[in-house]
Amino acid sequence: MSFALGQRWISDTESDLGLGTVVAIEGRVVTLLFPASGENRNYAKEDAPVTRVIFNIGDEVLSHEDWSLLVEDIEDSSGLITYIGKRTDTNEDVSLRETMLNNFIKFNKPQDRLFAGQIDRAEHFVLRHRALNHQHQQQQSELRGLMGARVDLIPHQFYIAEEVGKRHAPRVLLADEVGLGKTIEAGLIIHQQLISGRAKRVLILVPETLQHQWLVEMMRRFNLHFSIFDEERCIEAFAEADNPFETEQLVLCSLDFIRKKRRRFEQAVEADWDLLVVDEAHHLEWQEEKPSREYQVVEELAQATAGVLLLTATPDQLGHHSHFARLRLLDPDRFYDYDAFVKEEEQYKDVADTVNQLVSGETLDHVAQDKLCSLLAEQDISQALATISSAKANAEEQTNTRNNLISQLLDRHGTGRILFRNTRASIKGFPKRTLNAVPLALPEQYKTAIKVGQMMAGKGSVEDKAKQFLYPEEIYQEFEGQSTSWCGFDPRINWLLELLQSNKQEKILVICAKANTALAIEEALRTREGIKATVFHEGLSIIERDRAAAWFSQQEAGAQVMICSEIGSEGRNFQFSHHLVLFDLPINPDLLEQRIGRLDRIGQKHDIIIHVPYLEHTSQALLQDWYHQGLNAFELTCPAARNIYEEQKETLLTLLAANNPSQEDIAELISATQTQEQALRSQMEQGRDKLLELNSSGILSNSDVLEKLQAEDDKPEFPLFALKLFDIIGINQDDKGENCLVLHPTEHMLVPNMPGLSSEGATVTFDRKTALSRDDVHYLSWEHPMITGGMDIILSSDTGSTAVSLLKNKALPAGSILLELIYVVEAPASEHSQLQRFLPTTPMRILLDKNGTNLATSVAFDTFNKQLTPVNRHLGSKLVNASQTVIHQLISQAEVIAKQEMQTIVASAIEKMESQLSQDKARLEALKAINPSIRDEEIQFVEELLSHSTSLLNHTQLKLDSLRFIVSTPN
Repeated sequence: MSFALGQRWISDTESDLGLGTVVAIEGRVVTLLFPASGENRNYAKEDAPVTRVIFNIGDEVLSHEDWSLLVEDIEDSSGLITYIGKRTDTNEDVSLRETMLNNFIKFNKPQDRLFAGQIDRAEHFVLRHRALNHQHQQQQSELRGLMGARVDLIPHQFYIAEEVGKRHAPRVLLADEVGLGKTIEAGLIIHQQLISGRAKRVLILVPETLQHQWLVEMMRRFNLHFSIFDEERCIEAFAEADNPFETEQLVLCSLDFIRKKRRRFEQAVEADWDLLVVDEAHHLEWQEEKPSREYQVVEELAQATAGVLLLTATPDQLGHHSHFARLRLLDPDRFYDYDAFVKEEEQYKDVADTVNQLVSGETLDHVAQDKLCSLLAEQDISQALATISSAKANAEEQTNTRNNLISQLLDRHGTGRILFRNTRASIKGFPKRTLNAVPLALPEQYKTAIKVGQMMAGKGSVEDKAKQFLYPEEIYQEFEGQSTSWCGFDPRINWLLELLQSNKQEKILVICAKANTALAIEEALRTREGIKATVFHEGLSIIERDRAAAWFSQQEAGAQVMICSEIGSEGRNFQFSHHLVLFDLPINPDLLEQRIGRLDRIGQKHDIIIHVPYLEHTSQALLQDWYHQGLNAFELTCPAARNIYEEQKETLLTLLAANNPSQEDIAELISATQTQEQALRSQMEQGRDKLLELNSSGILSNSDVLEKLQAEDDKPEFPLFALKLFDIIGINQDDKGENCLVLHPTEHMLVPNMPGLSSEGATVTFDRKTALSRDDVHYLSWEHPMITGGMDIILSSDTGSTAVSLLKNKALPAGSILLELIYVVEAPASEHSQLQRFLPTTPMRILLDKNGTNLATSVAFDTFNKQLTPVNRHLGSKLVNASQTVIHQLISQAEVIAKQEMQTIVASAIEKMESQLSQDKARLEALKAINPSIRDEEIQFVEELLSHSTSLLNHTQLKLDSLRFIVSTPN
């Protein structure tokens, strides 16, 4: 290297320093000053990691006074360069010594970096190209927003998510029964809306007790990091903004908090949300004269928010009026009068009867055919009727025709677009539940404690007295001391030990009411028989709970049993186990169903055995009989259980508080419960809206999204790309076995912090099944923040934007050159336009020989790449400098070719956009003519999108993203 004072150089390893100036040359050391950053660097002259900055004729250079010069000639005097040309602003002739170049010049364009000697490693160039291609594929994928969730591939959930998530500002009521996955459906919809750009700001309102569950579900399943807002958080956020709700994009808070704090409610309304989600919406009581405060709060927020999701498992729990009121929240113009709503519902009976006949496959008589013609009067269905009546038509043709007619009828169902309700009766895939009730003798220690407890019972409520007899271990410790162990004589412990020893290969979940009980059971199992057990209770941190759940989920070295306090029945999925031990029973039937619901979930592969050990002649025995004989709540779900409990609560608590009531009183309670349960179950069955269930389940949908998701899961390209991405970014990877990797950040990463990766590292998997059984493991997909963030790191930086390689090809003369250029066609950014649906960021590859012939179509990237050999930066820089004139010419020729190809791409995107949006508009207009649930706003949005998108697409931009210079060599 030849250095002279005043020369300008750039650091190869610290390009952010800007232009450096040679300020001293002493012996073997050269000193560079970087004025932009105020840094000095001393380098060994022989191998300094710096590159001489020399611009070429035709380049535009920036002076220290911020005016630009178009270079027409170059003079070299004693090693210093002077650029001669015209100022771009005044067109006057000027000269500019290199010492007067702007200190802040950075080489962001690939060609500038190439000529400045900033040449990247070949593997970086390849990764960048693949990242662009994968980004392009994901942006136009119909699976976008659906593939990143850590959830089972369950048809009805993905049907609802696909149907609702792609709408503009969806306003729907998700009313699936318990265990069918409303939270997952809502999460999938939220995720799609955010990924696609249809929504950016989301507010979730839930009961206070469900805040943590929602926070964890959104984070673990969808990688959505919501912030819980309470009064303390709002006070903290006030330092950042006048309205605390504007400091975060994704906010979760309790409805009760918003209801009680008028100022916070007003701020929430003013915060301009794109999507409002309300869980447990059946608590929103409404009467036309006096709606509840909760209802009023949600109503005002719903009026100020474009998209609204309401969730409830019991839409009619507070009566049909309240059900109407929830629909009124979604579309007040459509549902304006309750009496009109009832009359409209009655009109759907004909639709439902006709659909049921078509579903059953029975032959339609003349009356049924006339009714069908009347319902579909706007079209000729004579050919369809002939097909389903013909003995000659094949079964598949008849089924498809019937399904097509059913789909058209469902479009006419009044609430079909805004109300989705699936029931266990209509969805298959649930396991059988079997009760193993285990009566055990009451030990003398408990008998004594209970007697003393009854004698000393104070003036507590009936419910308090009832609860104390359900937990005799607590009464015993109250009088004998907290340090006294009850596990030595409680027969439930011995029974549990026998169960575990006789089922050593099975995972067994134990749930009890209190954390102290769980800890005592774990200690007894460990100390008496050395059984590997873990506990899960509210006293643990989230990380500790994750570790406990992970240990339980491990098949070989994991814990055999997990003992949970009541919190274990909230939110977690332990369906890899099918043995559930209810060590005690909750009084509230909703809690009982929540406990069983940890195992009884759609997707459970085995029948569930519910073990209930109880002490004879105690309140435990009475409660077990009431649940089993009265409600049949162990072996079947009981949707009416809550209502029955409220009706029978006083009698039940009184008998439980008595501890050992008469058999006559018990029989009377159970008989009354049975009668009420059977009546309500029959009433609910008759009232089932089978038409709505058919529409909600997606049974008739011809979508193949699940097959495509499964195929995507099975492709090897993603893991290979992800591992290479982590490697180049500088993330350490250790194989942990069981389909898992451990990732750790290092000091050599391209960026200080990797999105989605904490400083402690993370355990990850590419396998959906593993992710579903391990809450502590990240499920990596194309939509995981580590992947999207990693691709952004590469594509938003210069990494891989230049490369130089040798091509070993005997068929080419030695020294032949090729230039490979990657252009990017990008639609302008626009709020909520979702232009990427029609024109994703599109990479365009051009491969030119020295004559300017484009060989890209005949020479595939991967095939070509395998023939190349990378070169080091110094040799690469020499090769580039020797061919600068030719490279400049080829870049100019490539730009002409790229602009022509861009016009074709844009024209195709506009055609696709006009076709799709015109179809969307036509369908909505046709549906609106027969179904008033189609909102004018939806049609108007499509019209505006059509006009706006055409204008934006005509301003599409072309950018040279990266280039690779190739020189042939004979061997």
